[in-house]
Amino acid sequence: MNITVVGTGYVGLVTGTCLAETGNNVICVDINAEKVKKMQEGVIPIYEPHLDVLFHRNIKAGRLTFTTHLEEAVKGSKIIFLALPTPPGEDGSADLSYILGVAKDLGKIINDYKVIVDKSTVPVGTADKVREVVIASLKENPHFKTSHNPSDFFDVVSNPEFLREGFAVDDFLKPDRVVIGSSSEKARKLMEELYKPYVRQGNPIIFMDEKSAELTKYAANAFLATKITFMNEIANLCERLGADVDMVRIGIGSDDRIGKRFLFPGIGYGGSCFPKDVQALSKSAGEVNYNFNLLNAVMQVNESQKTIIIPKIKRYFNHQLKGKHFALWGLAFKPDTDDIREAPALYIIKELLAEGASISAYDPEAMANVKQLLGDKIQFSENPYDALKGADALIIATEWGVFRTPDFDLMNKNLKNKVVFDGRNVYGLEQMKEMGYHYESIGRNLVVQ
Repeated sequence: MNITVVGTGYVGLVTGTCLAETGNNVICVDINAEKVKKMQEGVIPIYEPHLDVLFHRNIKAGRLTFTTHLEEAVKGSKIIFLALPTPPGEDGSADLSYILGVAKDLGKIINDYKVIVDKSTVPVGTADKVREVVIASLKENPHFKTSHNPSDFFDVVSNPEFLREGFAVDDFLKPDRVVIGSSSEKARKLMEELYKPYVRQGNPIIFMDEKSAELTKYAANAFLATKITFMNEIANLCERLGADVDMVRIGIGSDDRIGKRFLFPGIGYGGSCFPKDVQALSKSAGEVNYNFNLLNAVMQVNESQKTIIIPKIKRYFNHQLKGKHFALWGLAFKPDTDDIREAPALYIIKELLAEGASISAYDPEAMANVKQLLGDKIQFSENPYDALKGADALIIATEWGVFRTPDFDLMNKNLKNKVVFDGRNVYGLEQMKEMGYHYESIGRNLVVQ
């Protein structure tokens, strides 16, 4: 099948590459000419595990190509995916200008029947808006006659993505479910044909109306964000009651009604999805005069959780952080990605710099992105141990695998003090006690030197 994917961010590039992997001919469109040129040369613009292998294989096979020309891309395509940014506006609502702008362009250039697929995370009612915009711009389309029915030219489908950064390739190739929102039987059949190779193991393709599909994505992310936030609240309570959040997590996670996933406490969620989607869903609720109190509380708690480790640091250093030097391990919002959007590490950096402290940071993938954002406000190290040299304490903000079993002898040698503030509960309490560390984590007992 011939497919166009508009937008080459995390969602768009993974979608296009994985669709090509099953034999489809995919053209990816982006307005950034420099980015397109690099992809044409085989340079992948994002870090996502295993994506590079598929990316290069399908470019070599001629199934994956890139262009800046939308009309050229959609001319021979049957399905057009819109994988465009929907950043939050000042009021928290999702900005649909990119999607509706492309929809307007599509209305002017589609030359025969197309399925236009909203792959981006969008508020309820977006499919209707896209449909209205396309219909309005059909009057400028030389292929469309007034005698034609718009449904002869296009259908709009909502097909939300459920890709986890760091696992996006596996999530696309082996989805636990595919959600397709469409009122058109013709569009449903095309989408089912497209996705059949990905659900051969028996996982469902779930058909529903467009609005339900749009809400499904927001509901899923909001629920997971709530689960994380609840566990962070339990962790904070554990510290005051003298309980161990790891034991509580195991105790409740063994209940199959609750499940084991998304119960790990820490310094809050970040990334491109949870913060934006929770905010947008709350805003959508407000627009129909529904006060979503639970989500409002989730956002409030998560905002404070990102810097929950700062008071611990201040207490240890008697509220004198000026002139102190900290090593920071982890900059990405989660491991196995270079994404720093809403990363808790950025909030920690801001607080420490405001107190007059200095920072040496290390992250396996995200340093270039942070350097582009912060410049020389902090130092960047070539490896985790260089970051420790002369540091008064180590702060762990991202649970990269490389941090889990470090060379403690080298850590002891490079750190000025054996002090660790662990925002991701990477190490065991007994382990740190035996090695003589002052160790503070989230929701667990304090280990004193």
